[in-house]
Amino acid sequence: MKLRLLVAAVVLAVIGALVWGGMHMVKVVTATAGAEVPTTRIKKGRVTVAVAARGELQGGNSELLTAPMVGGTDLAITLLREPGEVVVPDDIVVQFDTTMQEYNLREAEADLAEADQAVIKAESDALASDEEARFQVITTQGDVKLAELELRKNPLVPAIQARQNDLALEAAKNRARQAEQDYQNKKTTSAAAIDIQKAAQNKARVMTVVQKHAIDSMTLRSKTGGYVNVAQNSNNTMIMYRGMVLPPFQIGDTARAGMVVAQIPDLKNWEVSANVGELDRGHLAAGQKVSVAVVALAGKSFPGHVKMLGGTSGPPWDRRFECRIALDQTGPELRPGMTSNLVITVDSLQDVLWAPSQALFESDGRTYVYLRSPKGFMPHDVTLLRRSESQVVVSGVHEGDEVAMSNPDQQNKPGSPGQQNGAMKALSQ
Repeated sequence: MKLRLLVAAVVLAVIGALVWGGMHMVKVVTATAGAEVPTTRIKKGRVTVAVAARGELQGGNSELLTAPMVGGTDLAITLLREPGEVVVPDDIVVQFDTTMQEYNLREAEADLAEADQAVIKAESDALASDEEARFQVITTQGDVKLAELELRKNPLVPAIQARQNDLALEAAKNRARQAEQDYQNKKTTSAAAIDIQKAAQNKARVMTVVQKHAIDSMTLRSKTGGYVNVAQNSNNTMIMYRGMVLPPFQIGDTARAGMVVAQIPDLKNWEVSANVGELDRGHLAAGQKVSVAVVALAGKSFPGHVKMLGGTSGPPWDRRFECRIALDQTGPELRPGMTSNLVITVDSLQDVLWAPSQALFESDGRTYVYLRSPKGFMPHDVTLLRRSESQVVVSGVHEGDEVAMSNPDQQNKPGSPGQQNGAMKALSQ
């Protein structure tokens, strides 16, 4: 009986100790959770409002090298500079196969030689025809002279003979007039025949020039110096349909007339193309200063300015707009396509009250902070003056005021991150 009473007393003591320990732990957890609310203080000073973005380095005015507009077939690439290779003005960058153009040139040259001979023949035939017609004119004119001499005998010869002399003179004059007309007609016909042959000659000469120009256009030379940037081969429709990444052009590929095969960025006018969130659109304007940090060049940044702001695009939940940054200073180590981190300086405010952006809350049209008071953290309305990604400029508070960095109500709810962290610390103690 005494043993049972002893066991019961021990069990009750253990249960009492557990209850007391649990209550103590709850108190400790609650106190620790309340102490875990992160805070900061309102500061006064200079605030630089900036917008951060990421973009791609590009040449300002790239020189595009396109496949020439010759023929109706694809052009095979026989020579192509390596991507990133340095070229100077008049260097050969791309060379296309000229087999077909050289064949066409030989045909055009043969046609021109044939046309030259045809002109020579036409001129010779015209000269012979003119000489023949002119001889006929001279002959008929001589016949007229003889008929006129015979006409002088009319007073001395019988009437019949005289009448025959009159008719002979008239006939000679008619032949002379016809010979003269034929001579003029043949001169006109010969000139027309020569003009026709010369027109064919000019056509053949033009075709020769065109084929020579086509051969010259199959060699693409750089007009400016810089780095070669080989374009993607969008001529491969199978890759496009499969959704694979398009490879750049290489020797042996074919390009359609007018396709961009390579480009040479203008290294004197570097630009960065970036897509900036729609919320930052109202902060940006042309001319604002930008710091461009190239990812591949650790520790290096280049000054620039906002050159142009484009239109907004994208889905409603992720609206963005194009922003082009012009670099004010460049370096020889820059390459097209390099990823760059941008920091656009929007404004610089002096002697303003500011806090980290996490300390500002907005709900139901209100803008407020959780200000520490004797009763704990209480919502306190403020006026938002400016906002950046990391800072907010406000009014309605005082320098040194302590504000919460997170919602204390959410922090003290059971199961919240702060509550769980406090419990873990209490248990560890």
